Amino acid sequence: MKTIGIDVGGSGIKAALVDLGKGEFIGDRVRIPTPQPSTPEAVVAVFSELLEELDPDGEAVVGVCFPAPLPGGTVPFIANLDQSWVGVNLAEEFTRALGRPVTVLNDADAAGVAEMHYGVGKDRPGTVLLTTLGTGIGTALFIDGKLVPNTELGHIQIRGVDAETRTSAATRKREDLGWKKWAKRLQQYYSQIEILLSPDLILVGGGVSRNSDKFLPLLNLRAEILPAELRNTAGIVGAAWWASQHVAQ
Repeated sequence: MKTIGIDVGGSGIKAALVDLGKGEFIGDRVRIPTPQPSTPEAVVAVFSELLEELDPDGEAVVGVCFPAPLPGGTVPFIANLDQSWVGVNLAEEFTRALGRPVTVLNDADAAGVAEMHYGVGKDRPGTVLLTTLGTGIGTALFIDGKLVPNTELGHIQIRGVDAETRTSAATRKREDLGWKKWAKRLQQYYSQIEILLSPDLILVGGGVSRNSDKFLPLLNLRAEILPAELRNTAGIVGAAWWASQHVAQ
């Protein structure tokens, strides 16, 4: 099955053909800057350009990962794209505009799906939580390998504020925190996660996971905690895998 994943971000829209057997890109990833304003019509136009380059014959199954929770497939609120997305059912909109079936998944959920099927979470039973430490904290929750979609556990309260405002990788850079000081904040966050979920495994994604040896050993948790493996390919790969499983349903 020819499959394309598209990753929508605030600054760039990226796409690639994906080898579903290996969870790897086929050829190069293609990136186009996110249009401004980033309205649905403008973003769909970028999708068309990407698909024309990657799939001129129109044969591929398409999956999109999108930076918003998607209860019922509809955007309830949006932070990094134009506010005209609010209230849009994405799968319906993209399928209509592109003239082919399209599936859509929250971006953190897509990264989690990729890790569970191709990365360090593969074949892991029980409760597994992926956290992406970046501008905020994205989360993807799995029970015995099945996704519980649209979790927003970066917004749990720590000291009266959203955890991600104190604990994200962006906060570490903005406040110039050393690894030890940042790890103390991570400890508070993940300890609260353990109280709420009792996960068997926690996966840590985002660009900062490249430096996991500098902060993960400083954490004292009951759960096993490991760096994610797919990193910046995870969204595209997860969206493509999701499409391969759901586009015909």
